[in-house]
Amino acid sequence: MSLWNFLAKAASERPDHPALIEGGVSLTYAQAHGQALRLAGFWRSRGLLPGDRLSILDSNHLEYLIVYYAAAAGGYVLNPLNTRLSTAELAFTIADAGSRILVAGSEHQTRVRELCASPLPGLGVQWRGDAPDSRLGHWPEYSWEEATAESTERLAPRVLPMDTLAHLYYTSGTTGRPKGVMLTHRNVAEHARSAVFELGLCPTDIWGHYAPLFHLADAWATFAITLAQGTHRFLPKFEAGAALADLASGGVTITNLVPTMLNAMVKHPGGVGEGFPKLRAILSGGAPIAPDLVRRIVEFFGSDYVQTYGMTETSPYLTLSLLPPSLESLAPPLQLMWKARTGRPFRGVELLLVDEKGEPVPRDGATVGEIRVRGATVTPGYWQRPIETAAAFVDGYLRTGDLAVGFDHGFVNIVDRAKDMIITGGEKVFSTEVEAALYEHDAVLEVAVVGRPDPTWGEAVTACVVLRPGKAASADELLLHAKSRLSSFKVPKRIEFHAELPKTGTGKITKLELRSGPGSGQG
Repeated sequence: MSLWNFLAKAASERPDHPALIEGGVSLTYAQAHGQALRLAGFWRSRGLLPGDRLSILDSNHLEYLIVYYAAAAGGYVLNPLNTRLSTAELAFTIADAGSRILVAGSEHQTRVRELCASPLPGLGVQWRGDAPDSRLGHWPEYSWEEATAESTERLAPRVLPMDTLAHLYYTSGTTGRPKGVMLTHRNVAEHARSAVFELGLCPTDIWGHYAPLFHLADAWATFAITLAQGTHRFLPKFEAGAALADLASGGVTITNLVPTMLNAMVKHPGGVGEGFPKLRAILSGGAPIAPDLVRRIVEFFGSDYVQTYGMTETSPYLTLSLLPPSLESLAPPLQLMWKARTGRPFRGVELLLVDEKGEPVPRDGATVGEIRVRGATVTPGYWQRPIETAAAFVDGYLRTGDLAVGFDHGFVNIVDRAKDMIITGGEKVFSTEVEAALYEHDAVLEVAVVGRPDPTWGEAVTACVVLRPGKAASADELLLHAKSRLSSFKVPKRIEFHAELPKTGTGKITKLELRSGPGSGQG
């Protein structure tokens, strides 16, 4: 069964069920199904063949989901683009993928015009909405209306082997040139089935698409929620106040957000208001999260909390902090302690915790090992990168580069990325532990801990801090706070105050720039 079958089945069994909602616009499953088939047929009429790639540069609009399924119907390979990339980075990604069509939202037309000057021959532009009044020039352009008109021929969906390539998601390139992560129909479909099972997704669920759809932190729900025949609700751009208002008024029952988004929401000056009566679960994923923030999330939203961990290479989930029956009888504070951990393996995932020699480490809550995984949701490799693909696997297991400790019940807890671990004075310091301690200070909005080159210590533990609006704290105050919670060698040698921290397109804090030099307002 290809990914297309999820939408086809929903349209057959629940044709009038609300499928996609954005503002005052709503499409049923039958309507979404029809649009996707007509769009796939239109692309075929413009010369697209099964296996051809197409890229999409857009915000979280309901048409994004239509594009995902139209690509699946035609056997095309979809390449979602990070909207925060530079024009040069976008041009590299489109060229590396060899895309034939670029689907673009009208709010991104300036960037598309810049791309038009790049050497990308044979690229057509499919606009979401009407094409701009001023044409691009040598690139063919198509409006959404002409591509999905009732008169457009519907494509007979392709019968695809499950190992056919479905998506190309490009890594951030922080450790080298960006790589295209290949995900097959089997990878994505197996993940969707496991997510429905693990999370109990059903037709009454309404998913809030608040994290960007170009990233798997949210995009996996495109398929899992459709498989469950639930409803997708779209917010074009994340803003804490808007997301809170939509959660409260839109009937959203479940969503996944990265920690920086959740942090902004629980600390939003607007407060809780009337609460979130329909919300049954809030998921956090995409980056490690401080235990104190988990406590705030549970108190703020009043729903169940599920910590998630995964990678683009794994479709994405590898673990969930859903409690097994043996832990459900624990007192709430102890349950929260387990829920704040990275979690136990996602259904269908085989997870190892090993040392540098590849030997299993004891699950004693203290011994650190690297997470290695295998399963039906794991990528077959990187697009046209055989050397990088070979280096990513050992004995059939994907090397994640994430360091964790193990516990009973199969749980693990990530302590750091291997590249983020700091060695100072010969001692290993895990940046997440220092960050968690500083997040407990009420004045701290965001913090990232990095190692800076130091002639005495090798690396100096450095904390880059953003304070909450209206709150004040000195560097000395934060250092005293850290000293009361951490061993002396883990306490930052330096506190820096920043107006904001650099982030990826998904809102995750990125540390690459912070390692290179000090920010403004140093303490």
